[in-house]
Amino acid sequence: MPQPTRNDWLSILALGLIWGGTFMVISVALRGYGPLTVACARTTLGAVSLVLLAVAMRRTLPRWSAALAAHVAVIGALSTALPFFLISWGQQSVPSAFAGLSMAAVPLFVLPLAHVFLPDDRLTPRRAAGFSLGFAGAAMLIGPAALQGLSAGLPQLACVAAALCYAISGILTRRCPPIDPIVLAAATLLVGAVILVPAMILVEGVPEPARPDAMLAIVALGLIPTALAALLRVTVIRSAGPSFMTLTNYQVPLWSVLFGVVFLKESLPLQFFAALALILGGLAVSQRR
Repeated sequence: MPQPTRNDWLSILALGLIWGGTFMVISVALRGYGPLTVACARTTLGAVSLVLLAVAMRRTLPRWSAALAAHVAVIGALSTALPFFLISWGQQSVPSAFAGLSMAAVPLFVLPLAHVFLPDDRLTPRRAAGFSLGFAGAAMLIGPAALQGLSAGLPQLACVAAALCYAISGILTRRCPPIDPIVLAAATLLVGAVILVPAMILVEGVPEPARPDAMLAIVALGLIPTALAALLRVTVIRSAGPSFMTLTNYQVPLWSVLFGVVFLKESLPLQFFAALALILGGLAVSQRR
């Protein structure tokens, strides 16, 4: 099993803070734009930023093969286009803190997937027990007891489905044929942009100037939690593995709740915190050294 370096740990800490604040910024962007526009803008801005970075650093382009192209295409769809849209769409109806809490389910999905597809990352009895405990928390998070005061369950399900997308893309990133991390991050964002641009134009039209805070939020989304975070994420997964990467999910729910409550004045039912306790308890059991 890969051993994380000090840089891996620092990247994990940075990603927890960055992604924890992302959901608050998405809520601000949604004040002026639709969910497809928000997802498309952050993906496209992120792609342009990383392509320019790759060119400036003269990163080596890979020798493309059918296997590499397939990995990049699927990773791009599952790590950018689909989850970005699902989260933005879901946050039209749920608090930003809920979307952050949903990301705690990513490691739960990674555990069985890694057992099947990564021979050096097996599902031990202890990890299986942690998965079961955390799965109960995820069920509580999207179940009827946790949805009091919310009109429907689809927005909650969309947020959890985004977590599943991230888990699958993490496994595929680890299995991806050799490729420079910056090139891989840029390529996957380009795939997301290719998917989302026509979808945005067909459904929501060409975006127009909106309120200043929404436009600033979209720019921030493209540069920090998309471009910078995509680079850090790919680097950590390639270096230390997808299971280590899931340690960010201890932090993301806590930061998302803090930002949502302090800056957006959001409130959450007690059931959400009970679900979070179960999920984090499952993570603690599965990751305990």
